[in-house]
Amino acid sequence: MKDYQNLLFPYAYNVLGSKADARDAIQDVMTKYAGLDSEVKNEKSYLIRAVINQSINLKDKQKRKTSLEDSWLPEPIETTTADENIIAEDILSYSLLFLLEQLNPKERAVFILKEAFAYSHKEIAEVLSVKVAYSRKLLSRARAKVRKTDQKPGDIQGFGAYRNQIERYIKAIRSRDTEKLQSMLADDVTLYADGGDEINVVQRICRGRPEVADLLVFAYHKFQRSQSLRFTEINHQPALLFCEGDEIKACQVYHFGEDGQTIRRICNILDPDKLKDIV
Repeated sequence: MKDYQNLLFPYAYNVLGSKADARDAIQDVMTKYAGLDSEVKNEKSYLIRAVINQSINLKDKQKRKTSLEDSWLPEPIETTTADENIIAEDILSYSLLFLLEQLNPKERAVFILKEAFAYSHKEIAEVLSVKVAYSRKLLSRARAKVRKTDQKPGDIQGFGAYRNQIERYIKAIRSRDTEKLQSMLADDVTLYADGGDEINVVQRICRGRPEVADLLVFAYHKFQRSQSLRFTEINHQPALLFCEGDEIKACQVYHFGEDGQTIRRICNILDPDKLKDIV
């Protein structure tokens, strides 16, 4: 059953955006499955279908359909050092998970099954117990919502491709060189901060080069100057971890623009509950 849990995790996590919620969804399904009286012919397909639908139901109850005015951020997964229970290649990029927060749970599930797992519309219809035509409609609607943001997932690359840019970015912040820092940010750069229930963030959403640059410099010198930094890869994207001893205090995930040089979006995760599993 452990092998099935590893297989099922990406399906649940990609729908829910939370490791804890994904594990809960899987546990609920496995518990119900263990109590079945009748034999299931295709165990793998049955469990995938059950986990996806359980995740949709859980997501729907949480009512976390985020707009661009909401700063709820997905729980990060360090894909370069993901534990043996996580199939890292099946985990969506952080940018895509972020964009999918705009979709309702069923749209999100269809998008994930089609784009991430290459399901046919017939297979999706069977999983979600809908008609093929409705599956197509949901996918079309989901793609339109993602496109409408004009924030494309882009050509996602790991930390190595952007190490030099991020090192210059940190150097500019440390030296309070806001002019240099602004040159590394896209015109429409946006910073999102999520402190959860425990951390009061300075500003949940900040837009524009001057505003974001000033906020980054202020926050660093006010709260992060004594913290050590660790370069890493979060959901296949470049990121920085801000640490006090062995404790991770913040995780910044960067989305670069199509030019590959300027940062278009910064997701700043400060919620301790979302950082506790990063080692």
